[in-house]
Amino acid sequence: MRDNHRVAIPQHFIEDLLARTDIVEVIGQYVPLKKKGADFWGLCPFHSEKTASFSVSPSKQFYHCFGCDSTGNAIGFLMAHTGADFLEVVHDLAQSLGVAVPDDGGSRDREAAQAARTRRSTLGEVLTQAGAAYYRQLKTSDQAIAYLKSRGITGQTARRFGLGWAAEGWHGLASVFPDYQDPLLVEAGLVIASDEDGSRRYDRFRGRLMFPIRDTRGRVIGFGGRALGDGQPKYLNSPETPLFHKGRELYGLFEARKPAHDQGEILVVEGYMDVIMLAQHGLPNTVATLGTACTAEHLQKLTRVADTLVFSFDGDSAGRRAAAKALQVSLPFAADKRSFRFLFLPPEHDPDSFVRTQGAAAFTEQIKAAQPLSAFLLEIAAVDCDMHTAEGRARFAAQAGPLWQQLPEGALARQLLGEMAVRVQISAAELEALWRAQGVRPSTGASPRGPQRQPWGRGARATAARARPRRTPPARARRALQIVLTAPDLWLALGSSDQQLLCDLPAPWGPLFAWLDGQMHEHGSRPWAALREALRGHAHEAAAVDAVEKLHADITSDPTELQAILRQERPHHLKHRMNEALAAGNLSLYRSLLQEFTATAMAPR
Repeated sequence: MRDNHRVAIPQHFIEDLLARTDIVEVIGQYVPLKKKGADFWGLCPFHSEKTASFSVSPSKQFYHCFGCDSTGNAIGFLMAHTGADFLEVVHDLAQSLGVAVPDDGGSRDREAAQAARTRRSTLGEVLTQAGAAYYRQLKTSDQAIAYLKSRGITGQTARRFGLGWAAEGWHGLASVFPDYQDPLLVEAGLVIASDEDGSRRYDRFRGRLMFPIRDTRGRVIGFGGRALGDGQPKYLNSPETPLFHKGRELYGLFEARKPAHDQGEILVVEGYMDVIMLAQHGLPNTVATLGTACTAEHLQKLTRVADTLVFSFDGDSAGRRAAAKALQVSLPFAADKRSFRFLFLPPEHDPDSFVRTQGAAAFTEQIKAAQPLSAFLLEIAAVDCDMHTAEGRARFAAQAGPLWQQLPEGALARQLLGEMAVRVQISAAELEALWRAQGVRPSTGASPRGPQRQPWGRGARATAARARPRRTPPARARRALQIVLTAPDLWLALGSSDQQLLCDLPAPWGPLFAWLDGQMHEHGSRPWAALREALRGHAHEAAAVDAVEKLHADITSDPTELQAILRQERPHHLKHRMNEALAAGNLSLYRSLLQEFTATAMAPR
């Protein structure tokens, strides 16, 4: 990941680059498109579907999927589809058009940016060279070959995953790289420098079967090594480097991406050998975390590939704890068009041993029988609850609320609310009111005691943002915040109803929009640097800073994209207000909102 706020590409250049770029031509290289009316249509590359819902507009230079709500311009598409970062995409597009990329930063910024790009590229070359050396050495190791044969791994599978061997000895890489003292070897995580001056060096990986870890473009970014003797630890990963972050990467994603997309399903396991053996047995849509719990960044990558995710865990208590953590991370991603399931193998098996002894067909049956997220959530909520007593049911309600509130709005959340209410033996409205009183965020559904809308104004916006939070996909709210924080004039260009809509979003987004509204009224439009200082001490400062400073596509800050987000949000917002009007018995307001909702629904997108 690049630190984009350090390097400024002039906005006029980005706009000119996008104006010169034919988005249909760019996306058509990856997605077969057919012209229908003014737009082009194809199967969405970001989720599995059989009917084309992915639209590319040559006039607006935007794409939008009506199935998964993916939207953006040519730069955003290439970043999402290829896994490249912002600067890589901009440079590639500029090169294809025969133009040079300027930089409006000072000479130091330009030099630092160029040095960082060169260093990352060089680190990648160093890791690729090491991977090739490990791969060649595998053929020379009788021990490694015997181990692979004992595990049933074929030569074809070993080649597909680029398996290698790091020989015994402290300085094996000295024969691979002409300068063993090169600091890049340490920075790439291949060599350890133990003295302060770095004079005493030795290979990090010794006597280990090597698993290259690739990014989504197939480039080697790190390694995992398995000791075949008594070496400890049994598995050793590359350290954190400018290219490799364990909490973001997934082993096998490069190999699994296409089959997972084609099948609409991806399997998440815990070990390298699980991935390799399942792929060899006809289940190539398998990835593994790198010795860490599943993170939100993992799920962001996985849900771009497939709509169905199956987590496979051991059936023991440790496996159940790991599954509970995966459930927590999955809840915000569990939209109605996605499916998350949890597979628990018998305690004596992991995926590798199960598929070797029982076969692929038996493992496939295990996948089919995997527990759906809804059932697992209810199971976790019921831990230590005696549902035959009022106290046990009360405990269940207390444990279920924080889980349920993480679900995005939709049919799944509504159904689970009903099921939980039945178990607690109260109505859904009563359960929701109880959670509201306890501080658990309610859904968009109306509650009989829901708060009434206040007269709208700056103070009311801030109050409403706190009192009446509403669910929205985090990525959409985050993107809208990025746009208005990096181009504050766009906030002033919005109508009051759209500003109200954004201020109504749940924390941290709604309070941040309300804060920005106050800043604009008090100080006028100010650049991000000034807004950043004003944010210090704000309850949601970290969320705003993280959104902007990890941003790649912010340079465009396109008002068209902001309007696209608002078009997706307006129907949900109007439904929420209609529910409130009904709850308050305000039929006049309800009819007015209903007319507005109908007009919105019928408006061309």
